Amino acid sequence: MAARKEALFTERPRAEGVDAYPGTVRLVRTLRSAGIPLAAASASRHAGELLERACVRHLFDVLVDGAEAGRLALPGKPDPALFLEAARRPGVPARQAAVVEDALAGVEAGRRGGFGLVVGVDRAHTPDTRGALLKHGADLVVDDLAELMGEG
Repeated sequence: MAARKEALFTERPRAEGVDAYPGTVRLVRTLRSAGIPLAAASASRHAGELLERACVRHLFDVLVDGAEAGRLALPGKPDPALFLEAARRPGVPARQAAVVEDALAGVEAGRRGGFGLVVGVDRAHTPDTRGALLKHGADLVVDDLAELMGEG
């Protein structure tokens, strides 16, 4: 079952492509243009491929994915190790970095890691999800990252 799930997961993005959230791409491009170091951190071993398929991998200075986390024996979220490693690589102290997450464990990891800003993204757009993200440590919650640029 696991092998079949893995095959389906890797076949679909290759066949159909990956759509990035437009507001997220606009924010990342804006931050990159401002010279802000950007890191992508994901427990997924497929993160790099997904970013490539979405045509946004080049926007990130650093990628710490599930394969790298495994190689380094980093514990999973809500432990902040994955995010701390992603911030360490470009030399940014956690207190001067932001974590953007849509998962409760990721928001909690950002808070536990002492990051200067933890942004929760409410992809479900519900009061329950928004409240849970705040409860787990988000400083603020948005429905779309474009809101951080005054859009939406």
